Amino acid sequence: MTSKLEQLRTMTTVVADTGDIEAVTRLKPVDCTTNPTIVLKALGSPAFAEKVKEAVAWGRKKGGHDDAVVGAVADRMAIDVGAALAEIVPGRVSTEVDADLSFDTQASIAKAHQIIAAYKERGIERERILIKLASTWEGIRAAEILQKEGIDCNLTLLFSQAQAIACAEAKVFLISPFVGRILDWYKKFTGEEYTSETDPGVVSVREIYNYYKANGISTIVMGASFRNIGEIEALAGCDRLTISPNLLDELDKDMGKLDRKLTPDTFNAEPMRSLDEKQFRWMLNEDQMATEKLSDGIRAFAKDLVALRTMVKKELTQAAA
Repeated sequence: MTSKLEQLRTMTTVVADTGDIEAVTRLKPVDCTTNPTIVLKALGSPAFAEKVKEAVAWGRKKGGHDDAVVGAVADRMAIDVGAALAEIVPGRVSTEVDADLSFDTQASIAKAHQIIAAYKERGIERERILIKLASTWEGIRAAEILQKEGIDCNLTLLFSQAQAIACAEAKVFLISPFVGRILDWYKKFTGEEYTSETDPGVVSVREIYNYYKANGISTIVMGASFRNIGEIEALAGCDRLTISPNLLDELDKDMGKLDRKLTPDTFNAEPMRSLDEKQFRWMLNEDQMATEKLSDGIRAFAKDLVALRTMVKKELTQAAA
């Protein structure tokens, strides 16, 4: 019997949710996803020590306002992580637009262009990159424009049907509906425990997957944010699943049988829906969990972005001493 990880690979594209070079080399995912938290952690590892030094030296040669230099060096370091991952995986690497731009469509587009240009300077074409944007109304509008330009996007921090419907209308390349963070909220809110089948995060992704397949929507559904392998097993067959190294290792060691739970050919009929901005904001507002988790996620990523910039500023100051 093959491991559950190998069985999962036959029905779902496996993506690694990490910047850990050793883990990616060992586990051989097709794609990698990153976010500010992952980038910050990766840059603190020995694997990127030289890249940090190079970026700081590069920053010291730049002119301009201190904050602008710090931001440029932080951006360069994030691309360093993504470029290193792109050398290993055969598929795509997701790189996130700054969380503090989550409510600014034009600034998000400009940042996406900068990210694509930075990768191109390293010989990595846009076809290898996914631009990650928060699934706010403004982020979805930015993705809609970027998609028309041929820049594929990954819409993250997605917790609700409203966000999924709007992303489908915008014809985004991929969405990352979260599982574990939804479970966290419901466990705290209700005080109840859940099985893999009743897990509210699993149910949410299944509902989004069904809506997309029932309506012939080509946007890829990539389940994300897992707390245990039971959630992953309950979504076996989803288009893609982005999984942390520790859970990938757990799946790799489990020799039990893995049953397929989702298939694009089996779905319940659902009418196609369309949302304008008012409808989107109202539906999101009516979903307390999604509203809170979207805000929490943006704040957490913004906090780690500040931590990265603080680290860069400290490195630049020490280098100048």
